[in-house]
Amino acid sequence: MEEHEKLSHFEQAILPHMDAAYNLARWLARNEQDAQDVVQESYLRAFRFFGGYRGGSSRAWLLKIVRNTFYTWAQQNRMQQLSQPFDEQLHAVESDDASPDTVLVKKADSQLVRRVLEELPIEFRETLVMRELEGMSYKEIADIADIPLGTVMSRLARGRKELQKRLTELMEKET
Repeated sequence: MEEHEKLSHFEQAILPHMDAAYNLARWLARNEQDAQDVVQESYLRAFRFFGGYRGGSSRAWLLKIVRNTFYTWAQQNRMQQLSQPFDEQLHAVESDDASPDTVLVKKADSQLVRRVLEELPIEFRETLVMRELEGMSYKEIADIADIPLGTVMSRLARGRKELQKRLTELMEKET
């Protein structure tokens, strides 16, 4: 494949998934700057190895590269239990008919869920992000994380249970 043709095909197949790549990297790294670095390195790797892409879900292929790049980056940077605080400014989705009170409640709920999700162990967090925020299928998650389908289902069930437990505990403390 000629370089110009490769670039054109890469742009069509991979670039539309940049938001998903950044979203996964941000949740894994829990830091905006680190997530940007991981995504940049992931796109470089994806382009370098694009000749080996054999079709299928380009999104899943890219997210697998993002995940692997993150773990390589984390190991190289000797992250200690991935415990850096998440510093992204959170935004609520507003609709035209929502009152300011409704928007405030939705934003508070969203921030609470995000805060609790951010505290979950990484294997639950990454699986929940890929399923609930990125809408990936169980099979896609299994392929991306290189784990059996049963492990995906187990992590989702355990992650959801832990998320619910922690949310309930926080809400009980606040009332």
